[in-house]
Amino acid sequence: MHGDSVGHYEGDTLVIDTVGVVAGPAAVLDQFGTPFSGALHVIERYRMIDYLQARAAQDRALREYGPPATEQGAIVDRDYKGKGLQVRFTVEDKNMFVTPWSGLATYLHASGEWVENVCAENNEHFGFQTPNAPNPDF
Repeated sequence: MHGDSVGHYEGDTLVIDTVGVVAGPAAVLDQFGTPFSGALHVIERYRMIDYLQARAAQDRALREYGPPATEQGAIVDRDYKGKGLQVRFTVEDKNMFVTPWSGLATYLHASGEWVENVCAENNEHFGFQTPNAPNPDF
């Protein structure tokens, strides 16, 4: 998200407050097409939680929402018993939503390297071509 963000700590929680996001003609927050306007205000709260809390949160999400369709980014290391990272976010936009809404995500330690995830692959289904240079300049 591109906007003006300010971070500070509240105890052991990193709080990031973002405003000033510029909304384009088809501005969406997520893959579901949730719209936003220039009045968008997002607050993210990051904190480390113990393994049992993190495992319980991930198990609850698995029961409620089912497994992910694909491994996005990294595969969880099932043998790791250290802390997890939890982020709670709140979204407000007086032009788009009648009330603020929140979400929660919990992450555990990754197993090995992150899985490559290229969004431009298989783009023929979406009616556009990815730019391609015969000799990359990087």
